[in-house]
Amino acid sequence: MYKSVTAEEAVKVIKSNSRVYIQAAAAAPQTLIKAMTARYEELENVEICQLHTEGEAPYADPELSKSFHVNSFFIGKNVRHTLKAGNGSYTPVFLSELPLLFKRNIIDLDVALIHVSVPDRHGYCSLGVSVEATLAAIDNATYVIAQINTQMPRTHGAGIIHVSEVDYFVESDEPLPIHHMSEPSEIENRIGSYVANLIEDRSTLQMGIGSIPNAVLSRLTDHKDLGLHTEMFSDGVIDLILNDVINGNYKEINRGRALTTFLMGSKRLYDYVDDNPFVEMRASNYTNDVSIIKQNPKMVAINSAIEVDVTGQVCADSIGPNIYSGVGGQMDFIRGASLSEGGKAIIALPSVTKSGISRIVPSLKPGAGVVTTRSHVHYVVTEYGVANLYGKTIKERVKALVDIAHPDHREYIDKTYFELISGGKRLAL
Repeated sequence: MYKSVTAEEAVKVIKSNSRVYIQAAAAAPQTLIKAMTARYEELENVEICQLHTEGEAPYADPELSKSFHVNSFFIGKNVRHTLKAGNGSYTPVFLSELPLLFKRNIIDLDVALIHVSVPDRHGYCSLGVSVEATLAAIDNATYVIAQINTQMPRTHGAGIIHVSEVDYFVESDEPLPIHHMSEPSEIENRIGSYVANLIEDRSTLQMGIGSIPNAVLSRLTDHKDLGLHTEMFSDGVIDLILNDVINGNYKEINRGRALTTFLMGSKRLYDYVDDNPFVEMRASNYTNDVSIIKQNPKMVAINSAIEVDVTGQVCADSIGPNIYSGVGGQMDFIRGASLSEGGKAIIALPSVTKSGISRIVPSLKPGAGVVTTRSHVHYVVTEYGVANLYGKTIKERVKALVDIAHPDHREYIDKTYFELISGGKRLAL
C-alpha cells in the first residue's frame, strides 16, 4: 500500500531556501523534525512555518540561524526566544484565515511535515490530534512527508488523507507529548465559579486549555445539554461528555458532535478520541469561521488576556511590544459568540500577575497589541467579579472594570485613567 523510507532519506527533499510547514501542537512529527535539523550543516535559509508546537524544536537554536529561520503564526514556549535572538519572526493572522495563506499561494510551501495514524485497509490515514492548516499545507506543498505513528489516534472528521497524497512515509512508534493539567489555584477557582454562573443550559462552549478553563469545566457538572465547538480542548471535557453534560444536542452546527481543530492532553485524552465519532476534527477555517460559529445558539466564548484596559481593549498576544503568543482564534470566537442568539463573549483573567502587577490597567503598555477591540468584548471576569461591558459607555466601563480590579490597585487605575485623558479633570465619556 505504501513504501516507507528512513527519516534521513525522506528529508533530503528539503533544500536550502525551502519553506517547510510543520503540523501543529501535539502532532508535531518529532522524528522528522530531528532528521531535518540534523542536516543543518548542508542547509541554508530554510524557513520553518508553524503554529504552536509541543515537544522539541531543535531547529530554533540560535546557533543554527544560518540554516533555519522560524516563522511563527502563533508562538509557543519552545520558539519564543527566536524573536529576540533574531532567528525567528511572527506573522499575525487569525487562525480562521491561516489555511487561506496557503490556499491563495500567499505563502508557498515546498515541504509539509505531517504526523498521521497507520493507514486503514483502504489506504486512508488520519491527521490525528491536529488538523488546523495542515490540509491546506498538504494541498499546497510540493512534497509531503508523513510520519506514520502507531500511537497516533485515528480521529474522525475532515482530517483524513489517502496515502496517494503523501510522497514519503517514515514509520515510528512513539508516544505523543503529554500536556499536564495543573490544579487551579484559589483565585482561578473563583474566576471559574463566576464564569460557570454565566453559562446557561444548552449553551455551546469554546475554551482553551489551562487552569481557568479547567476551573470552569469542573463547575459545570450540574449543567444540562451543553455543546462543544472550539479550536482546542483537553482532558477537562471528557468526564462532562461521559456524564452527558456535554452532548451537543442543541447545537445548530455539527449537532451531536464535539467539534475542534486540535487537542492536547494526557494519554487518557488520546485514547478517548481514538476512533470516537463523537469528536469531529475540522480545519481551522471551518471551526473558527465566524459565520459558522454564530449559528450555534447561546455560544459562549471563554478566552484570556495578558492585560485589559479600562475601556475594554484586550491585549492577548504581547507584553508591550514583545510578542508573547499570537492572535490565534480569540477574535474568531469572540465575534462568533457576540453574533450568536443569546451568546456571550468572555475574557477571564486574574486581577494581578504573580508578581502583583495589575492586569486591569488605565491604558495598555506602549506597543501592546490589541487582539480584541473594546467594541467586541461582552464580559470581563476576574476573581473579584464580572464586568458586563456590552452596550456600556466608556465611563460605565471604567467603573465596572475598576470594580473587578484588585483592591490595592483600584484607586490608582481610576485616577491615572482620568489624568491621562483630561489632565485630572473628569469628563462625561
